Amino acid sequence: MTATPRITGVRATPLNLPVTMGSGEHSSNTSLSVCLVDIDTDVGITGTGMTAITEEEVVTTIVNDVAAHALLGSDALRHEQLWERLYWLLTPRGQSGYASHAIAAIDLALWDIKGQVLGQPCWRLLGGAREQVPVYATFGFAFFGRDELAAAASDWVGRGFRRLKMTVGHHALQRRDEPRPLHDVIAEDVARVTAVREAVGPDVQIFIDANCSLDYLSALSLARRLERHDIAFFEEPVSHNDIGNLVKLRGKVGMPLAGGQNEGLAGRFRDFLTAQALDVVQPNVCISGGYTQCLRIGGMAAAFNTQLANGGAWPHHNMHLHAGLANGTLVEYHSVAVECCKQVFDDLPEPVDGVLTLPGAPGLGFRPNRERVAELAQRPLSRGVGKA
Repeated sequence: MTATPRITGVRATPLNLPVTMGSGEHSSNTSLSVCLVDIDTDVGITGTGMTAITEEEVVTTIVNDVAAHALLGSDALRHEQLWERLYWLLTPRGQSGYASHAIAAIDLALWDIKGQVLGQPCWRLLGGAREQVPVYATFGFAFFGRDELAAAASDWVGRGFRRLKMTVGHHALQRRDEPRPLHDVIAEDVARVTAVREAVGPDVQIFIDANCSLDYLSALSLARRLERHDIAFFEEPVSHNDIGNLVKLRGKVGMPLAGGQNEGLAGRFRDFLTAQALDVVQPNVCISGGYTQCLRIGGMAAAFNTQLANGGAWPHHNMHLHAGLANGTLVEYHSVAVECCKQVFDDLPEPVDGVLTLPGAPGLGFRPNRERVAELAQRPLSRGVGKA
């Protein structure tokens, strides 16, 4: 019988990871915030989880100063018990925010421990539905001009990717006080998507993501003007993932709507599904409460016959969920996030012809490089959320 692994230590490390995209005069520097969480056990096994796209210092404080004290001495394999304990500790009145990020990182570390103790990769423990998952490449960021965007799209297709995602909206509502009317933003987005479609041809799928940056009327206008380009889905088209506006939008446009990557509670996905607000629900294991809660969300999606996919990046953690569940589908291969992960982890699998093959090694199947993490931890932290 396997010895019960007891938790002996919990520590979070905040990181701000710099990334340079492109080359030469067309290069752009950006960064993403990451919080790495390590959980030690008395059997010598350490599990590592992470969260991102948030204030890494805040999550670090939550984990180190609050959550850690509630976990020490606990059985590391009882992920349901520990998830529930963290929920009532950090979100006792239904709030989400930073707490969901902290719970997600801890939960991933616990599943990493479980896999190592049982000698199985996480995707098998999560259900083992398949050994490979299809990916779509997120490549089209606001810092690219139209010509650069078209060239980048052609490059990704040349590398075997047949599914491409680009951003639209460019944080329009957040920048509403700038002297730039929303209709100009929409017109530029139409031109950018057109340039990509012309570059890659009709057989490559194009996905668009507004990052909750548009109001309903702007999202409707953009969707209608882009329908001729056969958009695979329109992700986070309206601010706040407003369910009423999503329902209205879904009833008026032909392209599928997607969302949910930044939602912290399973109840929000229940509301999306019962309102029939989305065609694709996108929990992210690094944000939406880890594998423990995303399993519940995946079950709800199956019951409502609604597609489950990954949005919000971090493919190497999310691939385990989508390989584990029978209704798992697309995983987002976010180019900036992938470059960040390569700085932190060793042995990350890479997609071949748009497909990721899951590792057979126990747990997550990849480990942080401690020397590089120590070096990265010395860098100045971000001020404000880093997001490409």
